[in-house]
Amino acid sequence: MARVAVKPELIRWAQERSGLSVEDLRSAFGRLVDWENGSAQPTLKQLEKFAKKTYTPLGYFFLEKPPQENLNLKDFRTLKGGTPRRPSPALLDTIHTMRRRQDWMREHLEEMGDDQLRFINSATSGDSPIETAHRMREQLGWTTEKSRSVANWAKALTNLSSSIEDSRIMVMFNGVVGNNTSRKLNVSEFRGFVLCDDFAPLIFVNNKDAKSAQMFTLAHELAHLWLGESGVFDLPELEPKNDDVERWCNRVAAEFLVPAAELLDFWPRVENIAKPFERIAKEFKVSQIVAARRVLDLKLISKPEFSEFYRLCISHEEKTSESSGGDFYRTQDKRLGRLFPEMVIQAARAGELLYRDAFNLTGLSSQTLDKFANHLGV
Repeated sequence: MARVAVKPELIRWAQERSGLSVEDLRSAFGRLVDWENGSAQPTLKQLEKFAKKTYTPLGYFFLEKPPQENLNLKDFRTLKGGTPRRPSPALLDTIHTMRRRQDWMREHLEEMGDDQLRFINSATSGDSPIETAHRMREQLGWTTEKSRSVANWAKALTNLSSSIEDSRIMVMFNGVVGNNTSRKLNVSEFRGFVLCDDFAPLIFVNNKDAKSAQMFTLAHELAHLWLGESGVFDLPELEPKNDDVERWCNRVAAEFLVPAAELLDFWPRVENIAKPFERIAKEFKVSQIVAARRVLDLKLISKPEFSEFYRLCISHEEKTSESSGGDFYRTQDKRLGRLFPEMVIQAARAGELLYRDAFNLTGLSSQTLDKFANHLGV
């Protein structure tokens, strides 16, 4: 049986890159040890299975040495020891999918004669975070009255996402690669990323993150768009990387969600009660984590106090969170947003896009895309 000459270092690189354990791979591929030390070589069929198992493009195994994979996106993640982390296949594949969607959306909007979005790249890191946050609220129609009129912060997050999409910014929440529930996205690797574009900006939020932290991530990404800066970030404890851009975006996000002047006016009413963050969260329709983070920003509590509260909230949310099951089409509302699939479906029905391409762009089959269109009311 014909064997494929694959360099052992490429086999080892694919295993390390995948994040899968050596034990799991060796149990699936009986001669993996021999492939790794070069004493044996896989058949083409075995190599195809190994490539699929490790989420590695098959062509990579025919290279002379492992390729240097880059995010092609500014990395604002915090780096322990200053060493860049190798991006996982899950993150790389997700960014690739989002770029394909953005490229199609931009081309489609240009063909339709839509104008550029003037608010993209309309701010600089030298601008006042307070004034920038105010301009963002005006653009989105996200007034204090509107945010406080909803029942709770979870509903406010949904409404804010809708307001963002109304301004022609794609918003997608997903905790897995596409619709593959066996490929989960790791929150410790990234909380989200933003792809800046003056026609088709895109915000992606890692839905595996605690729901209570997602609103801050969303606001932080919005600030990146106003600054005109794409990037991926992890925001541990909602803390930015030690970078001027990240610190500015965090200040804008905090002001956007909880204006400093209003919180300072409200704080004397709650600072001595048992659960001040709960009261602030109810008042401003943000999660308690975001409320506590804003109180810390204004130096009304210490960093250790916030860190302890943050860990308790995250721990409680992890214990009480439900599985990701539920209605498939409601799940797609989050994974695809509404703006992008509506545009794709309308283009396909108008004969401007092949249905095959519509299926590839959305990750949906012919049957599910049609039902999703009915769900959206397109």
